Amino acid sequence: MSTRGTDFLYKWIVANVPETVGADIISVAELTQKLFADAKSVGIRSTEIEEDAGSVYEVILDAIVHHDAGIAD
Repeated sequence: MSTRGTDFLYKWIVANVPETVGADIISVAELTQKLFADAKSVGIRSTEIEEDAGSVYEVILDAIVHHDAGIAD
């Protein structure tokens, strides 16, 4: 498991998933692509994020639907 990947995912969601974004397929897919691009830019591989979180798409969708935007540290 990658704590670094999981921490990045939840901090990224807090910073990048606005509560007003719609839960449509395109919005979630675009956010997922942006997350992986941002992770890559800081040296985190997608596998580091996915091995603990599972489907990143579903995590982002859940954050949007519940207007929770992750867990703040």
